[in-house]
Amino acid sequence: MEVLEDYAALRLSLKNHPLAFLRDGLAAQHVQPLSSLQNAPNGKRITIAGLVICRQRPGSAKGVVFLTLEDEAGTGNIVVWPDRFERYRRITIGARLMRIEGRVQRSGVVVHVVAERLHDISSSLLQLTAQHGMNSTAHLPKVLRPKRQTGRKTPREMAWRGE
Repeated sequence: MEVLEDYAALRLSLKNHPLAFLRDGLAAQHVQPLSSLQNAPNGKRITIAGLVICRQRPGSAKGVVFLTLEDEAGTGNIVVWPDRFERYRRITIGARLMRIEGRVQRSGVVVHVVAERLHDISSSLLQLTAQHGMNSTAHLPKVLRPKRQTGRKTPREMAWRGE
């Protein structure tokens, strides 16, 4: 429960990974943990899921996007070719939690998943807190702001106008 409270308030926890709570549901959808990439053969079709911890689109990569996903078992590198990026642009740019269907690409110890389909499953993170009866902000103290006196300018307003 403490992990969920941490995640609801801060969007992170040092105690456990949110995907640990989603693993049973993901396994029912045949989603493999990222640690399974270590032993996956080259060319194997695989479905994985994880929190997006890094997005890169280097100018020298000719439109290829590189993602790094993280789950409770490790991290995985994803290659999104330009045609897939255009088709799944919104998901690639905006999803916090993704399920990806693709093929394993292996060269020695370097392993990537070449994405074929990307799914935004970020809503699962909200369901985590809802399942445990938590509103993600309900337990946070209310922020009280000082009441503004009419006619008085704030220091920011005075600086903006050069006063």
